[in-house]
Amino acid sequence: MINISLVLYNTSMDDIGRVIKTLKGYDKLQTLFFIDNSPKKNEYLENLSEKNIKYIFTGKNLGYGKGHNIAMKESMKMNVDFHLVLNPDIYFEIEILEKLSVFMTSQPRIGHLMPKVVYPDNSTQYLCKLLPSPFNLFARSFLPSKLYQKLNEKYELRISGYNKVINVPYLSGCFMFLRVSCLKEVGIFDERFFMYSEDVDLTRRIHKKYKTVFYPDVSVIHRHEKASFKSLKMKLIHIVNMIKYFNKYYWFLDFERLRINQKILNQFK
Repeated sequence: MINISLVLYNTSMDDIGRVIKTLKGYDKLQTLFFIDNSPKKNEYLENLSEKNIKYIFTGKNLGYGKGHNIAMKESMKMNVDFHLVLNPDIYFEIEILEKLSVFMTSQPRIGHLMPKVVYPDNSTQYLCKLLPSPFNLFARSFLPSKLYQKLNEKYELRISGYNKVINVPYLSGCFMFLRVSCLKEVGIFDERFFMYSEDVDLTRRIHKKYKTVFYPDVSVIHRHEKASFKSLKMKLIHIVNMIKYFNKYYWFLDFERLRINQKILNQFK
């Protein structure tokens, strides 16, 4: 059985309706959680009578990780095998959930699984990454892409070809297929991170004890607005939360990062 959570903030009804339509009738869905961080309640969701949909209005913007934690705590209390952290701007066919759950069931050492993620034009989103260094943050935020291109390709593990199953220490938070028993052992999102760093932190903690796997045999479509590249406010939120991440993991003295990243790169030699 699977629980799914989405965190909303003034999310369009088109996205909400599409998710509900995609999941309607899926017999392994225990509960679909909508955690609403918007300023006002969504009357449609509040009045929805579907028995496996739970709408929670928080009354304030708690952030991405803290919002999902409300649902993930419920999953750890319930008799479900997997919890899917899902962005509202993800499009997929319901069959992929079955393929992911079958693969996860057959591989008990996988704690976190991410499918291939593509743009609407079917081009690849490079969301498998090494653990970030402070230089990665600086370069991606401030340097022209041409100056950082080769290092960025290494950071995004483009050498892998994105066409094989690989164990990756940092997977995007847009689609996180998580084993609930793993969450009980490792923990859920660190609520110190409001947005943008919670996924790398959780993947890293899971990666230390389980496999965190990219699984390209199935794919989902992600609109991916890249808000932090378009908005100064969102860029500042990104930077502040990455600073919190490096404060947690010792900045330049993060020897665990060096060891994990080198082990990942050795796969491709």
